[in-house]
Amino acid sequence: MAGTGGGTIQIGRDTPGRQDVLQLLGEHLADMYATSPPESVHALDPAALAGPGISFWTARQDSRLLGCAALKHLASGDAEIKSMRTANAARGRGVASALLRHVLAEARDSGYERLFLETGSQEFFAPARRLYERHGFVGCPPFAGYEADPNSVFMSLRLDAG
Repeated sequence: MAGTGGGTIQIGRDTPGRQDVLQLLGEHLADMYATSPPESVHALDPAALAGPGISFWTARQDSRLLGCAALKHLASGDAEIKSMRTANAARGRGVASALLRHVLAEARDSGYERLFLETGSQEFFAPARRLYERHGFVGCPPFAGYEADPNSVFMSLRLDAG
C-alpha cells in the first residue's frame, strides 16, 4: 500500500511484545480507561494479545509503527476484531482502513464466516464506528460472553467468500 510522505505501508504479522508496539498498546489502553468506566473496557493487554487463538498484525512504513490490529478466534466460523489502533502521527492517512481490509482478507482466507467487534458508545469512538460501518459492519446484540452495556456498541459482519 502506498503511503503519504514516505515509503510503502507494509502490514504483516508481528508480536505485541516489541517496544514500539508496547508503547502504542499502552496509549490504546490509557485512552480506553480515560473514556470508559473500568468495567466497560474490553481491550486486551499485550500478554493476552500474544496468547493462543489470536493473530496480531502491525502496519509499518520504513520500519516506523503506524498501527495494529488483532483477530481473536471465538468459535467455529466466528472471530472478533481486537485492538485496532492507529498511531497518533499516522491518523487521517488511511492506516485504519488498510489494517481493517487486511484483517478482513485474513479472516476470509482462514475460513471465518462472521466477524464481531465491541467498541465504545462515546463520541471518542465515533470515527471507529464510522470506519466499521463503511466496511459493512452492522449493530448486533452482545456476543461471546459480553453483556449489554450502555458504554458499548456491538457490531458484526458476515463474510462472503470474495
